Amino acid sequence: MSFIDKIAWLHLREGRVLSTRSRGKDRYYFPGGKREPGETDAQTLLREIKEELTVDLDPDTLVHAGTFRAQAHGHAASVLVQMTCYYAAYSGHLQPASEIEELVWLTYRDRPAVSPVDQLIFDWLKEQQLLTD
Repeated sequence: MSFIDKIAWLHLREGRVLSTRSRGKDRYYFPGGKREPGETDAQTLLREIKEELTVDLDPDTLVHAGTFRAQAHGHAASVLVQMTCYYAAYSGHLQPASEIEELVWLTYRDRPAVSPVDQLIFDWLKEQQLLTD
């Protein structure tokens, strides 16, 4: 069993959660990405969000939301993704950059359009009454 270590930003507004779609992909994913060698969760998240969405997360507002594991979308069955999620405030204007083609605000009914680990997070957000139908 191998793990893909990812860090993600959960940003909610009016019962919807921010999600992204990369060029050439058929699923939506929470913004964030893979840790580079030696990076902390905070360093990874701040770097990835700046690269993908052109905004700056406020490191003083990072709050761990949870860590989730599921089958890695598009990988062999022996590959799992571990997604460590954080809430944080940001400054700037959200816009797609780098490999991100689209930004969307999703509700629970959009669950089938996201990756397996994101589906677990959708379920958790719904249980927390943070995500609307």
